[in-house]
Amino acid sequence: MHRRQFIKKTLTNSSILMAGSSIPSFVTESKQWKSGDAIMPVLFIGHGAPLYTLDENPYSRAWKQVAARIPRPKAIVCISAHWLTRGTLVTAMEAPRTIHDFGRMDDRLFEIDYPAPGDPALAQEIARTLTDWHVQEDHRWGFDHGAWCVARWMYPEADIPMLQFSIDYHRGAQHQYELAKHLSFLREKGVLILASGNIVHNLGVLRFPESSTYDWAIEFDEQSKTLIEKGDHQSLIDYQKLGQAAALSIPTPDHYYPLLYALGLQRPKDKVSFPIDGIAYGSTSMRSVLIEAA
Repeated sequence: MHRRQFIKKTLTNSSILMAGSSIPSFVTESKQWKSGDAIMPVLFIGHGAPLYTLDENPYSRAWKQVAARIPRPKAIVCISAHWLTRGTLVTAMEAPRTIHDFGRMDDRLFEIDYPAPGDPALAQEIARTLTDWHVQEDHRWGFDHGAWCVARWMYPEADIPMLQFSIDYHRGAQHQYELAKHLSFLREKGVLILASGNIVHNLGVLRFPESSTYDWAIEFDEQSKTLIEKGDHQSLIDYQKLGQAAALSIPTPDHYYPLLYALGLQRPKDKVSFPIDGIAYGSTSMRSVLIEAA
């Protein structure tokens, strides 16, 4: 079965499950972040297949609930697995376009527009602050599905300015982690840094039904959770040394690098939680990581 047909069949099947899911129960409305408040959290989201954004399901509900838990940001900077560049760019247009960067899974996906405004002034500040890292302003990209598929559930009114920050795919894991540290100033300005990818992401071996999960996917997902809890970021940066489960879980690092951005933004006294987990299609981890000031 073709991968797109496979995913569509899986998501239209009534048995969408989350292995060991831990959906939070909070539903209260978040308060707008104000100057002087505690620094904003950092959120890594396992975004999974684009079709998860179409209808209410355990993951889309959880994204909405996470947004209700944290302060409402003044702006969002999204680091998506789907914007890979040579060098590092930040979107700087006033009205970013919605990018439908996938094949024909479901025509409804192409009808979705996420019209959140950009924030050119913030983009300029990021580029200026990260001059030594040669971050450049971009006026061509927009919001890819790693950004808008999640954001439209977290903030459905699309009334929070949002930027995307690209991943220099010609640099390694250590570079991504170190660069992330220089974005930390945004947390003090009420900006939510939303990293969007998947810890385990091997599309070449997807399984149906969802209840059938590879042992190695569970192993690496749990191993990553343990290392994050221990604060052992270096082992996660050096993921090629973590064994066969890691190799199978990260055949390419595009969806893994956003996690390293989130971890690079963690401060010594921050607390870490995992508001969402689960393995989709046997080989895609939906785990999310929330980093908050203690």
